[in-house]
Amino acid sequence: MLEFLPETLRTILAFLVVLGVLIFFHELGHYLAARWRKVHVDVFSIGFGRALARWTDRQGTEWRLAWIPLGGYVKLHGHVPSEELLPESRVDERPGQTFHDKPVRDRAIIVAAGPVANFVLAAVLFAGLYATFGAPRDMTTVAAVGPGSPAEMAGLQPGDAIIALDGERVVRFDQVQRHIQPRAGQQVRVTVQRDGRALDLVATPIPRLGSEAEPVGILGVQGGQGRFERLDPLSALGAGVVQTYDMSVATLTGIWEMITGTRSARDMGGPIRIAEVSGQAATLGIVPLINLMALLSISLALLNLFPIPLLDGGHLMFYAAEAIRGRPLPARAQEYGFRVGFALLISLFVFVTFNDIAHGSIGRWIGGLLG
Repeated sequence: MLEFLPETLRTILAFLVVLGVLIFFHELGHYLAARWRKVHVDVFSIGFGRALARWTDRQGTEWRLAWIPLGGYVKLHGHVPSEELLPESRVDERPGQTFHDKPVRDRAIIVAAGPVANFVLAAVLFAGLYATFGAPRDMTTVAAVGPGSPAEMAGLQPGDAIIALDGERVVRFDQVQRHIQPRAGQQVRVTVQRDGRALDLVATPIPRLGSEAEPVGILGVQGGQGRFERLDPLSALGAGVVQTYDMSVATLTGIWEMITGTRSARDMGGPIRIAEVSGQAATLGIVPLINLMALLSISLALLNLFPIPLLDGGHLMFYAAEAIRGRPLPARAQEYGFRVGFALLISLFVFVTFNDIAHGSIGRWIGGLLG
């Protein structure tokens, strides 16, 4: 799609488009929920820093396009409790439209609306692809079975469609890989569809050569091309919701596997890797780019729901405590929570940036210079 541009410019442009869309919809969720719960929005900004363009709508909300396009924010009226404001700052308050005057339920709705908007965006993007380009079908059909492989010994044959592993439904080959890789040397129940009937086979993945220190299981099958089937709008929307749910579960499973050590943390990427993948997707065409945006939208929603102070999930955690106690947590406890959350986020950012540089194209470029 953007293959006529130089690689660096293409990567930067694709990254800004992808990030801008995701951040806009996230903040739009907060904005719409605030309007619904009758909280005034002072500022809606895409980007940080000095504004390149700004305008004020009829409700008094200032819309900004800032020059640092690495995020955005919605400034809610009265987000700081009035008792913490200086007297001269209270004269501009809008009675009944301040965030902290609202019940904890309303505040929780406004905060949760950001991640919800990202989930909705992902479902709509998937639905758009399914209605226009088609939904994938037969994506787990076996095209070839390796001689002497665990798959051959278990009785798998070309043309079999893998429909479940250990009772868990699979619809794509990447799900098959994720299930098999951490189970080297363990028996796996493989349910396949053959000639219209389901068969249960038992296979024992073997370690991939060179992965003895951290065994990575392989089954020994090769996936087929699959096909695509266009869906009507209603069916496409339903399939988009199902795909969003499946990818959310797969993402959380991958994170849990990293935490427990069954999957390498090298797979965790940050802004640099997102930029690289965005540039590659833009080269391949509109479908891979939209699919990437949907996947990143899900990741952004899940990340913001983690119970880490400073993130939406951290605020929701504080609001849950307030609902249980009947009053907000002490200011000192919230302050310490935000400090811990800030330290965790900085540590995570440093880690994923190191991963991006060490194991991405930048690391390969540096390795080439040194090697």
